[in-house]
Amino acid sequence: MTYLAGRGIADVTGEAAECGMLGYGMKWQVSDGIHTRLRARAFAFERQGGRALLVVCDLPLMFDSVVRAVLPRLPDGYDETNVMITATHTHCGPGGYARHALYNSTAGGFRDRTFGAIVDGIVEAATRAHEDLAPARLLLGHGELRDASVNRSRRAFDRNPAADRAFFPDAIDPQVTVLRIEREGRLVGAVSWFATHNTSLTNRNTLISGDNKGYASYHWERLVGGVDYLDEPGFVAAFPQTNAGDMSPNLWLAEGRGPTDDQWTNARLIGERQYRAATAVRCAEIDGPIDARLTHVDMGNVLVRPEFTGDGRPHRTGRPVAGASAWAGAGVDGPAFKGFREGRNPVWDALSRCLVYPLAPRLRDAQYPKAVTLPAGVANRFRPMVAERFAFQLLRIGPLYLVGIPGEVTIVAGLRLRRAVAGIVGAELENVLVAGYSNGYMHYTTTPEEYDAREYEGGSTLFGRWQLPALCQIGAGLATAMRDGAPVGRGTPEPEPPARRARHTIPPDRPHPRRAFGDVLSVGRDGRTVTARFVGAHPGNDLRRGGTYLAVERRDGDAWTRVADDGDWCTTFRWARTGDAGSTVTITWDVPEDAPAGRYRIRYLGDTPDGPFTGATDPFEIP
Repeated sequence: MTYLAGRGIADVTGEAAECGMLGYGMKWQVSDGIHTRLRARAFAFERQGGRALLVVCDLPLMFDSVVRAVLPRLPDGYDETNVMITATHTHCGPGGYARHALYNSTAGGFRDRTFGAIVDGIVEAATRAHEDLAPARLLLGHGELRDASVNRSRRAFDRNPAADRAFFPDAIDPQVTVLRIEREGRLVGAVSWFATHNTSLTNRNTLISGDNKGYASYHWERLVGGVDYLDEPGFVAAFPQTNAGDMSPNLWLAEGRGPTDDQWTNARLIGERQYRAATAVRCAEIDGPIDARLTHVDMGNVLVRPEFTGDGRPHRTGRPVAGASAWAGAGVDGPAFKGFREGRNPVWDALSRCLVYPLAPRLRDAQYPKAVTLPAGVANRFRPMVAERFAFQLLRIGPLYLVGIPGEVTIVAGLRLRRAVAGIVGAELENVLVAGYSNGYMHYTTTPEEYDAREYEGGSTLFGRWQLPALCQIGAGLATAMRDGAPVGRGTPEPEPPARRARHTIPPDRPHPRRAFGDVLSVGRDGRTVTARFVGAHPGNDLRRGGTYLAVERRDGDAWTRVADDGDWCTTFRWARTGDAGSTVTITWDVPEDAPAGRYRIRYLGDTPDGPFTGATDPFEIP
């Protein structure tokens, strides 16, 4: 019996100007334009009464606040149990869409417009996927990719037992898993899981971008479907994460470096390598049911049984605490705050060892040897900083099992979690994946051995040394219930904090002196790059979700045909303040090598509070 499958895509781009970006946590990384628009790619599956919905979003993180807002707006038959919403973890998206203060700090608070764009886009993509349900063949396969990731925390990785290290001889997880959707022999959708951070672009970039995984999706969709993002797509390709916690795309072990010394080229090349690996995978048709289980767990108070702790004794997780090394950042992908470093931080280590832990034995059992800096669990009593209760999910599509984890899992931690689930459900290990960044965010999960190294990932394992054993215990419970056809307790969801809104207003727009909105200020050519500057307006007047701020057009007879927009890799849209209330917009077009010779122009599509306006360059020739 065939499956029913559907796919959909929609725009989730938020505020393109004056919104702090999420991922690197740097105050200076504030959006001022668009490199590529961000998309939500949704895949609906149905068979014999079982349903599942997978949504992969070009977003920095996924939060419970978004999931809560999306679920009531989905078609009947979808709920939190069978809906998995994930993020690709680009570090170049606008922030301000969480309900917990830590993640909105760079955005100045909660941003209604960005939150609304994300929720509306996810709902739109999911609804399209549901409405697109039709008989289809599902095919699954596995391959390897060895030149798109590097272990950025090798000192921690090397503390793992030899048997675990032997599973990853190059200290990376090379597995590529591809799920293809075919109708009448035609490829209409694909999902390709691979573990690498979406951090080819550095914290110095201030343009919204899907980064390397965004390029992988964009490239495959354009090649297969000729997809026009402003119309209905012919083919949808998503590149979600797995256990990418210690996997970096910066192959030279320095931010923005590898495989070249140019961050934009690196994002494209790492994305292209993921695309090529996905298309090289041989897939075979699959069979089997669709099923799902989900439970909410208070991660700060899990009693972990001896069979999961590894030392034969029970242990309990602790309330969230950030270690000193968490503030150092992952140096390979971009250092964070001065005064902190990965590994030992002598002052903080001494304070924790001599003052904090002797007074709090339960905290010591859960968190030692972490150097305690921010006790988020205590801070939560005064202002919700981070979540403490999370949804954990197991989603089955035939032989494929996705373990939904709301955070970043290192490859060995992922291996242990996958083994815990695979052994119970009787699945091949390669068919059990950690679906990281799903349905919420709890920061990192390392193995206890990696935790002791006190690298960035260990310092960011908020609930302590026994967090991974707790996750293995939770995963085993979900797997047992699925195997036995039994329900699981829903648990108690995280209370939703009130939104502390950002104090951000858009000044009234005024054109430049003796100019009108949309006027062309200059047009220049540098090789195959065309740059046009316009009298602009603030992009926040209209986010143009599902639309574009720019169009590159070619003369076609008596009409102009659009050949690129602000969702294309070859264009950039950059906004800058001019004076108190003026704006200058700069649009660049890197002319593709295969662009047909002809007459072209660049159009700018802007908005003031009074309505839309346009501007266009004079026609120019591309030989």
